[in-house]
Amino acid sequence: MKVHVEEIVVSTGSRFELVDITGRVEEAVARSGVKNGFCLVFAPHATAAVIANEHERGFLEDMVELLREVFKPEKAWRHNRIDDNAHAHLASALIGAARMFPVMGGRLVRGTWQNIFLVEMDGPRGRRKVIVEVMGE
Repeated sequence: MKVHVEEIVVSTGSRFELVDITGRVEEAVARSGVKNGFCLVFAPHATAAVIANEHERGFLEDMVELLREVFKPEKAWRHNRIDDNAHAHLASALIGAARMFPVMGGRLVRGTWQNIFLVEMDGPRGRRKVIVEVMGE
């Protein structure tokens, strides 16, 4: 079995932001040489997440609005006594820091309307990492 690991680095400019990393993940899969297997996309951060969804302006704006409404940054969360980012920790815990995708025929398998996003919830950040691990034959 082959295992190929790459690190994608992105910077964010807003407190809440969705960064489309689809192309960079697909490039990592192509470089891996794996024909059939799996691709793990993992954000090693407690205040960010990874999702797969449509890259459409309305959806991106709706997602940010949903995050602000459900995980209210201005709420008096107890974790804010330590750091003013409890909303981001809570959102990351529920959304999840990783997604797994199949690799078939040397290509990442995703739905027609599924792009891969890093979801920033504690920005802006000059350096956010995403680990891409491709495993298979």
